[in-house]
Amino acid sequence: MPLTDASLDELVTYRPDLQAPPDFDAFWERTLAEARAAGGAVKADRVTDRHLLRTVEVDDVRFPGWNGEPVAAWLLRPRDADEPLPVIVTFIGYSGGRGLPTDHLFWSAAGYAQLVVDSRGQGHDTPDPDPGGGTQWAKGFMTRGIDSPDRYYYRRLMTDCVRAVDAVAELPGLDPERVVVAGGSQGGGLTIAVAGLTRVAAAMPDVPFLCHFRRSAEMCGEGPYQEIAEYLRWHTRHGVEPAFTTLSYFDGVHFAQRATAPALFSVGLMDPICPPSTVYAAFNHYAGEDRTMTVWPFADHGGGHGANSVAQLEWLRGRGLTP
Repeated sequence: MPLTDASLDELVTYRPDLQAPPDFDAFWERTLAEARAAGGAVKADRVTDRHLLRTVEVDDVRFPGWNGEPVAAWLLRPRDADEPLPVIVTFIGYSGGRGLPTDHLFWSAAGYAQLVVDSRGQGHDTPDPDPGGGTQWAKGFMTRGIDSPDRYYYRRLMTDCVRAVDAVAELPGLDPERVVVAGGSQGGGLTIAVAGLTRVAAAMPDVPFLCHFRRSAEMCGEGPYQEIAEYLRWHTRHGVEPAFTTLSYFDGVHFAQRATAPALFSVGLMDPICPPSTVYAAFNHYAGEDRTMTVWPFADHGGGHGANSVAQLEWLRGRGLTP
């Protein structure tokens, strides 16, 4: 995959003038207040033996998300670890769910707890009862409810992710003062959103999706941003600006403008799914002073693969976020 975006010299200074909607903060304050008011219990059931693991304890978790609806997660911890542990709250890439606990052993092997959050409607264990208020959409999730910020799919999913951080305080053995949010692609975009909406100790968004929607929809020839272009192809006359108005409430650039936790981003300079300029748009708007970009020059959307996990571990240790 050749370079298809700006040069690295251009990317490091790319900071487009993107303004959040005037009621952006009020919209999210109302959204999160409604979700928290809906209540609901956090439940955790020990299921380690079911997965034949000897060094890790696994809990099957349900916590209240959007509208109080239960969201599934895995909680993994090193067996017999000293408590309370720092926890990596992990969000999942597009069209994926929490999978199996055995898919997520890196952080517990390094001594951390990890809460792996299912994605509503995408994972098998968390349904999405409201698929967009009956509006028409292209295949996938990107345009579900796109005619209104109140009905848009990512309002529900981003709320779930904030409520995952809330749930940490109710799970035994975890340190709510040392919550790190992390994820790649869609999970990276959700990481930025949560860092902008609630207090966390650190954020690690990898090759983040859900950033600079208009540029992404105009540039991408692969991946989920094409769903926006497909939808607008059939709604050009009346739908273009209303759609991008809705998307502006969910743009990683606007969440980054409100996030202050230390952050470690990553970018693949040959990424055809999340253009590097859209990643740098969020990074260069990030409000926190402690922000670092890991650049993978010849990487596609896979970024640094396993090497990136090592870079994250070293970065966390450099900030005292150790078990």
